[in-house]
Amino acid sequence: MLTLLAKLFKALNSESSSRQIALAIALGMIIGLTPTLSLHNVLILLIAFIARINLSAFFVAIGGFSLLALGLAPVFASVGESLLTNADLNGLWQGLYQSNLMKLAHFHNTLTLGSLVCSLILFIPMIFISKQLVDRYRHHLKTFIEKFKVVQWLKGSKFYNAYQSLTGTGSL
Repeated sequence: MLTLLAKLFKALNSESSSRQIALAIALGMIIGLTPTLSLHNVLILLIAFIARINLSAFFVAIGGFSLLALGLAPVFASVGESLLTNADLNGLWQGLYQSNLMKLAHFHNTLTLGSLVCSLILFIPMIFISKQLVDRYRHHLKTFIEKFKVVQWLKGSKFYNAYQSLTGTGSL
């Protein structure tokens, strides 16, 4: 876990594109907010491994958004329930459920449907928000953060040694 965080800090401090990190966070958000064993998550993993994104940011985002999803599960379930019980959408759900592939997608589950719809709605805003946060971190917070005692303490820890071995530099 420390190595994964060190790789994330390496990506944040490197000259790699902030768009790649932002896309990784947004894709990780979809997997983190939705139930793990879903057909759409296989598709997102395939996209993540094919696209040129930062995999450390992707996996950290999955972990972070998975924790957030625990608290948001009732909201996602109510969104899914309102979509599934909407009389205007009955024909859509019946048509999708007739397909064997769509049966594997588990769109009949309120939590799966609600969390997927919410994460897809948040996808584009998350890309922009993540890009802005990475850019602001790189331009404003990086030198400010290095002055804190906690950061100086981290520089003497195993975490910093793993980070330093990955980057080959001495800056956090």
